[in-house]
Amino acid sequence: MQILLANPRGFCAGVDRAISIVENALAIYGAPIYVRHEVVHNRYVVDSLRERGAIFIEQISEVPDGAILIFSAHGVSQAVRNEAKSRDLTVFDATCPLVTKVHMEVARASRRGEESILIGHAGHPEVEGTMGQYSNPEGGMYLVESPDDVWKLTVKN
Repeated sequence: MQILLANPRGFCAGVDRAISIVENALAIYGAPIYVRHEVVHNRYVVDSLRERGAIFIEQISEVPDGAILIFSAHGVSQAVRNEAKSRDLTVFDATCPLVTKVHMEVARASRRGEESILIGHAGHPEVEGTMGQYSNPEGGMYLVESPDDVWKLTVKN
């Protein structure tokens, strides 16, 4: 069997955009720049940004007042967005536009009271961000991680 690798290979446009946002923030504002979650799943890139002054955090509470915060390409929940707004932070949103599109669809379903099903892995930043767009107690947002989850799923509409 012959395996061919396409060249050049690289990141998707959303990840390229997120990396550029962090690099530009470091160039314009200097270190430190706080980034919620690692901006991309790539150790080389993350280590390089860390060496230049990016500080990767998990909780907004880790960011000092008045600091610069960047949301990673994976996006964040509305609760995280609201927490960042309530603090004296300068926020740059590096969420991938395609992820933002999914967030908007989930928020729209929430407003309509429609149920939404997301296939993904609990705890992954993109899943947390997407699940966090749904706020309607009359509807429902369900995470499916396995075929067993599908069999256990009960939806209203």
